[in-house]
Amino acid sequence: MRRPAAVTTPPVTPRRSRRWTPWLYLLPALALLITFTYVPVGNMVFYSFHTWDGLDVTMEPAGVDNYVRVLTDERYWRVFLISGYYFVASFAQIAIALYFAVILSFNTRFRNLFKGILFFPYLLNGVAVGFVFLYLFQPDGTLDTVLRWVGLGEHTRYWLGDPDIANISLAGTSVWRFTGLSFVLFLGAIQSIPGEIYEAAEIDGANRWHQVRHIIVPGIRRIISLSFILAISGSLSVFEIPFIMTGGANGTRTFVVQAYETAFQFRQIGLASAMAVVLLLVVLLITWVQRRIVPDEEVTLS
Repeated sequence: MRRPAAVTTPPVTPRRSRRWTPWLYLLPALALLITFTYVPVGNMVFYSFHTWDGLDVTMEPAGVDNYVRVLTDERYWRVFLISGYYFVASFAQIAIALYFAVILSFNTRFRNLFKGILFFPYLLNGVAVGFVFLYLFQPDGTLDTVLRWVGLGEHTRYWLGDPDIANISLAGTSVWRFTGLSFVLFLGAIQSIPGEIYEAAEIDGANRWHQVRHIIVPGIRRIISLSFILAISGSLSVFEIPFIMTGGANGTRTFVVQAYETAFQFRQIGLASAMAVVLLLVVLLITWVQRRIVPDEEVTLS
């Protein structure tokens, strides 16, 4: 007569061990986040209350003098106005990205090709983009030649030398580069909407415009909100394109370019740190206001 096989029970994991298991998985990410984000931010805040050239061993306390200078000296806060060009351009960027995301979310010929074309500029390095458009905007360069071919201009334009149009040219370059990011975000959000909703809308007689207005836009409102946050923070912290293409000349100096020059050309690390802290607070304030206007609990399908 066979004896029944012994039933083995898995060892019981202590409750305390189970409690710490998630933190063990989070520990590497938290270590990297604290080391490369929060510690540098803390150092930056500390530097902003001191006068330091980045080389001396000792720092001289400055109190809030650096912040007072940033907020009262016209040279430092006036460059914030340059961000307005990029802020306006970000709306065009979002509109273009949303338009193509809606079109390519439906059955369209060569849509995979168009997806790659739209997303490709975002894959390029910012320095490479700056040099490409630097040659494009040269006097009597590629852009002027193309405009002459289509009969839109016979005079040479100084796209980067004329202060009246230099920032518009740089903002257009920013739109060309970052439209792909917004496009991918919108496209992924649109494709996550269940297809049954579109089928029900078509049965009820809804056309494409009705589907966009009553299904797509409410369904991706959270992603649109995120895009506006990224657009605002990005317009305030533009650096690569104006720095590479003009070096901040001809009235194109942004706040970050000004902070860079303050830190590494004029050796005023404390003042530059105060500028960075002010920029961080402005971005956080705008983000908080935006989240109050469009809270998460209101993001629902209508």
